[in-house]
Amino acid sequence: MQQKATAVGNVSAAIGAALLLCRMKSCRILNRSDAAFCSRRGEGAMPKDSHAGPSLLSRLPGNLTSDLFANARPVRLAADEVLFLAGDAGDGCYRVEDGLLKVAMMSRSGTERILAFLGRGGLVGELAVIDGRPRSASVVAVRDSTLSFLSRAAFDEFAGRHPEVYKSLLTLIAGRLRETDSVVAAGSFLPLKGRVAATLLDLAEHFGQDVGSGRIVIRQKIAQSDLAAMAGIARENVSRILNEWKRRKLVSRLSGYYCLENKAQLQREAEV
Repeated sequence: MQQKATAVGNVSAAIGAALLLCRMKSCRILNRSDAAFCSRRGEGAMPKDSHAGPSLLSRLPGNLTSDLFANARPVRLAADEVLFLAGDAGDGCYRVEDGLLKVAMMSRSGTERILAFLGRGGLVGELAVIDGRPRSASVVAVRDSTLSFLSRAAFDEFAGRHPEVYKSLLTLIAGRLRETDSVVAAGSFLPLKGRVAATLLDLAEHFGQDVGSGRIVIRQKIAQSDLAAMAGIARENVSRILNEWKRRKLVSRLSGYYCLENKAQLQREAEV
């Protein structure tokens, strides 16, 4: 029993160290983006965070995630209502049951950097559940949303009964660190078109619907200003790039929804 507790303690400490490294890398990405924005009028690095993909807790094996949220408390947000702000105390995490959330950070120059849009099944705030540190980003409801809230105390109690959670988290955090390294490379080497292409492809991965003939519709209405905030470049540049791609039939706009007409070409644009 003592050996098991020691092993869990060691894994927990390793998770804490890895999470701290994740946070430090995310801050360096944002600061680098802020510096570039000031010197190049909005053409900063793409501050994409692994929140844009599946969260740490959502990738736990088997039924652990569903069991974890079995007794979660329901939370409802109206459109434009703030869930929490960066720096707020981290007392739990949330799973999106319905609606859409926007995860964002503010750079030192006051520029918004959108890290992710989270739809049904997305989790937000899980870093604070694990390490107890303040929120690293702000979250606001894009439209009316229903969430499930899991407190940190409930997570600790569950992890105490299922110590395999810690081992799974360590593997997942290692993957997050690798993803962050890729983001740093993308922000350093991708040209403006590459950043916009990467943003569209990421949105298509999580919200895309294949409508035939290789066309993928992003089933969320995303404004040009939001694309610019996600790509870390000026909105005027996004507009110019999209207009060029529309002429080349790489993208189109259908009733307010972006459609990828040529995914393969956009993937080539997004290559580092």
